[in-house]
Amino acid sequence: MRLNKPRISPLEEENWNEQQKQLLAPQAMRGKVQNIFLTLANHEKLAKRWMVFANHILHKSSLQPRHREILILRIGWLCQAGYEWGQHVLIGKASGLTDSDISAIKEGHQASNWDQIETLLIKATDELHQDAFVSDATWNGLEKSYSQEQLMDLVFTVGQYNLVSMALNSFGVQAEDDLPGF
Repeated sequence: MRLNKPRISPLEEENWNEQQKQLLAPQAMRGKVQNIFLTLANHEKLAKRWMVFANHILHKSSLQPRHREILILRIGWLCQAGYEWGQHVLIGKASGLTDSDISAIKEGHQASNWDQIETLLIKATDELHQDAFVSDATWNGLEKSYSQEQLMDLVFTVGQYNLVSMALNSFGVQAEDDLPGF
């Protein structure tokens, strides 16, 4: 974690208003509402609208879950977002990533774990992080396996989790006890 305490405190359940109850109750994971949602609920209107987009990226994207999680973990690693990393290690494992794959995400596209498309996914994430642009070589390689819709979902997935990483790092959202670290 970049900060050892929150800059914006997560809302305690006993302090939720009716709108926050409606927003937060469906967000329980692993038996409780996670700190990301408890923190974002401090700005109900923003949280409500962001959750619609985040839900598309995480649950309705045209990307297969394994590929989505490679993108998310790579951008989380590049942003050094410990909270995001921990949450998506768990989600990534449920999506088929191995411990070896998760370690290789830190190494990048040079790791031996990746097939051709996965190598390109990591390159695209690195390029978007470094230059806010996917190079022609990477795009053309991805285009051989990915539809236009999938390419759009790829860019928006990396962008969404770059944004989330910035928020988590800056707000000081603290990891739950059951999350793995870097």
